[in-house]
Amino acid sequence: MKSKLFSLILFSFLLMLKAEAQDVKLITVNQLESRFKQGKDTIYVVNFWATWCKPCVNELPDFERFKSANQGKPIKVILVSTDLKSKLESGVKPFVKAHHLTGEVYLLNEAPSSYTEKISPGWSGALPGTLIYNSKTAQKKFHESAYTYAELSTAVK
Repeated sequence: MKSKLFSLILFSFLLMLKAEAQDVKLITVNQLESRFKQGKDTIYVVNFWATWCKPCVNELPDFERFKSANQGKPIKVILVSTDLKSKLESGVKPFVKAHHLTGEVYLLNEAPSSYTEKISPGWSGALPGTLIYNSKTAQKKFHESAYTYAELSTAVK
């Protein structure tokens, strides 16, 4: 009986650690576009941000709230940090953990000069920026500024 209880407690503890552990992986624009092909009827909301960008940091809770409110719907929120690759371990991962970001989080593994035009023609590179991509219609909308929860909800409709 005690071994079963111990096993149950250990299993619960491991699940809790897994739920809290957030992996941040490197991604390129091409890999991101491949990610879009995984959901044929999915709307992807891709937020480009950085740990040093105050408007970015301020809007991240709204993206988390939006993700939670749309759970079970064909809407996927992806957070893409534009911090330097060298800041992945020392800056981005601790930031993600401290701010309890729970969705898909990546660090863009490209120089700004190479990705802004690929993501949205005319994007100056200013942060935050959000790409809304409808995989069913292949329609893209780009917003070069911070979103509130209400604005984001309206933009995705």
